Amino acid sequence: MTPVRLVLVDDDPLVLEGLRLMLTGAPGIDVVGDADDGDRLVDVVRETTPDVVLLDIRMPRLDGVAALRALRATRDVPQPVVVVLTTFDTEPVVLDALRAGASGFLLKHTPPVDIVRAIRAATAGEPTVSPTVLRRLIDHVADAPEGAGPGRPGSGAAESRMTADGGLAALTDRERQVAGAVAAGLGNAEIARRLYLSHGSVKAHISSALTKLGLENRTQLAIAAHTAGIDGPRPPAPPRS
Repeated sequence: MTPVRLVLVDDDPLVLEGLRLMLTGAPGIDVVGDADDGDRLVDVVRETTPDVVLLDIRMPRLDGVAALRALRATRDVPQPVVVVLTTFDTEPVVLDALRAGASGFLLKHTPPVDIVRAIRAATAGEPTVSPTVLRRLIDHVADAPEGAGPGRPGSGAAESRMTADGGLAALTDRERQVAGAVAAGLGNAEIARRLYLSHGSVKAHISSALTKLGLENRTQLAIAAHTAGIDGPRPPAPPRS
């Protein structure tokens, strides 16, 4: 199996070295580069072509969210999966990171084995946001005061639901089922089992739904599905023998 190429970005030299030592010894992960601030992100990605970036948020010269926006706006470099690794888990920080194009959100006190698992999962399109954080995000979107569009600070629950439901109407029934399963916090393997689909079909449905809705990642899809009132999967009866 080809190792996951990983880049680390953190302004704390102790954290950076600790992550490097921990992850260099993990099977199937190859730490190919690092940076000590967000202003180096684009350059280090261009130089090393990683599959995954572990990105800190609070950095002195350029914070992680701004660095990620700069990376996503730079079209002549590879676009790796970006997983935020930070001590801050407030809703605005998480939402800003996800809107900027992060595919996951981990806290720095996450056990090493779970960080390794999240890195591998990210490359396979699996969720890397804990169910607790995801629920907090969903509640934040649902309870926000009225006055703006869905997914932005100040969006009203009724407006968000109406707009999200209208967008999700473009999805097929199967895509809506899969989106509801993503909102329930299920991984691809569990979605496949519950909906009697192949793993490849689940990934294809998620990819198609993201494209139709103009979303970046499955966490955004989960929020959109929940806002539209789509429940978790109700699997069809198994085929008769």
